[in-house]
Amino acid sequence: MSDLERSVAFYRDTIGLELAHRVPARGAAFFWIGVPRQAMLGLWSLGTSPLAFRLHFAFQVTLETAIASVAALRAAGLAPRSGTRYPIDEPEVLPWIPAASVYFDDPDGHSLEYIAMLPEPPRPALDRMPLSDWRARHGSGGDVSD
Repeated sequence: MSDLERSVAFYRDTIGLELAHRVPARGAAFFWIGVPRQAMLGLWSLGTSPLAFRLHFAFQVTLETAIASVAALRAAGLAPRSGTRYPIDEPEVLPWIPAASVYFDDPDGHSLEYIAMLPEPPRPALDRMPLSDWRARHGSGGDVSD
């Protein structure tokens, strides 16, 4: 992280993660992801991190949260986008899972994703599409042919 305090504020206040622990001597902060003690996100200041990559993290959310996140991210000054980095106005469906997702970047350019699993069967032959197109194809949730 180029600015640990900015990143802590982002993950705590914008993403809503619970701060679990800080280690000032190491320039590190740790957040619980979901239920405490089951999954964790570790942030390190530049120069103290064991890795130096552009990373991707996906946070599982409800479909309602994924839909609402587009406006919430814009209100926070962030750009909601597809997994291929195009701006979006609604979640994008990844048919091979299937899941509705909204991508955005953290203050250091790491790729973050809100992802909501969908109840329909996987459709790996289909390309990514807006949620409204997926819903039009699946109507009441039943399977349709390609």
